[in-house]
Amino acid sequence: MELTYLGANSWLWQWNHQTILVDPWLKDDLIFGNQAWFFRGIRRTTPTLPTDIDLILLSQGLPDHTHKPTLNTLDKTIPVVGSPKAAQVAETLGFQTVTPLSHGEAYCLNDILEIRALPGAPIGLEKENAYLLTESSSQQRLYYEPHGFPAPELTEYAPVQVVINPIVNLELPLAGTIINGKDSALQLAQWLQPKAILATAAGGDIEYQGMLLSFLKTVGSVQQARSRLQHHQLSTKVIEPQQGEPVVF
Repeated sequence: MELTYLGANSWLWQWNHQTILVDPWLKDDLIFGNQAWFFRGIRRTTPTLPTDIDLILLSQGLPDHTHKPTLNTLDKTIPVVGSPKAAQVAETLGFQTVTPLSHGEAYCLNDILEIRALPGAPIGLEKENAYLLTESSSQQRLYYEPHGFPAPELTEYAPVQVVINPIVNLELPLAGTIINGKDSALQLAQWLQPKAILATAAGGDIEYQGMLLSFLKTVGSVQQARSRLQHHQLSTKVIEPQQGEPVVF
């Protein structure tokens, strides 16, 4: 299992000869609702991708997970699996094979990896997707949820060897916690006893601008997460991946 962080919520997973591109934002700016004055993400460097992508996996229909300018540059014959909202976006962009996964449903990639959708982040009145991947021969497992909202039914699949989850909180006045990494990282370590938790959502060679930044509050740190795990006598490692540098398990 080789996991390469591409910054923000984007990942490239290579596992038993399968290559999965996850929540890709790889080119152009990230803007919500065409309001660059409010929030704008600017990539300083563009990640290099392999040409043989087997699957695009989308957890949410929001622009930072289903980034239209990026998706428009990708081969539309690549299969896409996503939450129902993300699948709708992929279909409108012309992808030929799109599979929406509701919570509890699973997709098998080339009889090698099972991808199971579980409840993820609450967006409005609905919950988007988290994913549990299981390799068929070894039964090795990977859990991914980019906002840090694990569902209780995840405990049915323990142990899970690797978890990708935020480590810190991002909080907004009145709106509350929009990224819930501080407490969910400890909860996932207790539930799943993974070998490692890889931090996501807050890294990469990216510059953020806009009025929203003056309201966002970051709570927690990687070092605090490590200290909390040690305090609870958990052996799970906390890894802060660097953009473009593979982490191998």
